Amino acid sequence: MAKEWILNSAMNRFQLNFKRNVGATSESIRQCEPKTLDDWEKYYFSEVRSKEHIIELGKKLYIKITEVISSEVEEITEQDCIDYMLQLVINRTFDGYLTEIKTIYGQLEQALNLKILPACDKWDRLYNVDFFIEIKDKYIGLQIKPVNQGIQMSQIFKEKTIQLKSHEMFEEKFGGKVFYIFSSKANGKKVIMNPEVIEEIKQEIFRLKQKKNNNLNNIFNR
Repeated sequence: MAKEWILNSAMNRFQLNFKRNVGATSESIRQCEPKTLDDWEKYYFSEVRSKEHIIELGKKLYIKITEVISSEVEEITEQDCIDYMLQLVINRTFDGYLTEIKTIYGQLEQALNLKILPACDKWDRLYNVDFFIEIKDKYIGLQIKPVNQGIQMSQIFKEKTIQLKSHEMFEEKFGGKVFYIFSSKANGKKVIMNPEVIEEIKQEIFRLKQKKNNNLNNIFNR
């Protein structure tokens, strides 16, 4: 298994299995319509690439592994491995997390046509709010939760229940509700998993604006 992994990795890295080297294998085997392995072998070596050519690719692969990759491996130190692991689990994970959050709140800004601002550290600690929307003198809180196979929805809903009290405190102090936005990756893009929340936020924006207008009407009608 280890040997196959090394061979496959090196072959892909140096593109020895690319179409320009081995031909259009998928298309060729369909044209051949072989009944046996022998049928396909004869067709390939006569119509696609010669056996000598493939043998030369194999020799080239051996040189790449035993000379190029081997010399690169010898240059790797223990500290290189430690630094790489730290970069992988800390820096790159954090960068990916920030990118996902920025992508999602960018989608929200476009959908709501309103500016979404990052919450201060105090709001994060006291109210569990990542971002907010300002409506006159009122605020709507937002929490963006990246979801993937490693994070179960049940775990997130449990956390949501625990944070409910802090979100109620936010609403009591600032007038607006706090909404959860779940994000994930689909077809290589970050998407909002609960898009219905956008309409809920719009309704809350409308409610706060109406509340403001009603307060003004009450003042003028006194």
